[in-house]
Amino acid sequence: MIEGELVALRALRAEEAEHHLRWRNDPEVVRWASAGDPCFGPITREALGLFFEQMLTLSPRESAVFTVESLPDRRVIGTVDYRDLDPWAGVATLGITIGEREFWGRGHGSEAMRLLVDHLFGNFPLTRLQLDTWSGNERAVRAFTRLGFREEGRRRAAVLLAGERYDEVLFGMLREEWRA
Repeated sequence: MIEGELVALRALRAEEAEHHLRWRNDPEVVRWASAGDPCFGPITREALGLFFEQMLTLSPRESAVFTVESLPDRRVIGTVDYRDLDPWAGVATLGITIGEREFWGRGHGSEAMRLLVDHLFGNFPLTRLQLDTWSGNERAVRAFTRLGFREEGRRRAAVLLAGERYDEVLFGMLREEWRA
């Protein structure tokens, strides 16, 4: 368990599937979390069961999904994850979803991401962490920038949401930037 002031990160549990089913079928959560990824959107209970089976058997050497709990009540509010951890290249890709809307814009997601960054740089020989969002998600852009991620580029008009095109915004953080 990794604890901060607002949130704690812990291992994903099978009994949390109902939260994920609700979040992934909530159009507003999908809009902000998906960055246009059609795999994030509406999902059946059966498909989510297969997803959970896969997530619960991941090797932490490559990928992991952590449940984000609010403190002090320990309410399940979202997830943070890393994937494609490559120890030879020293790179991992991060993701976050805060599925409980009343926790949006209150610092819980930023702290969860900071705890994940600290965990990864503190426990793995990584050189860089990377993540992305879409240009319309200004709250995520501000949060990632405040955490020390730098915008490294854009894939213009790469995201299609509700019939509109947005840029995919790419961010990275190097170990020496994290230390500072």
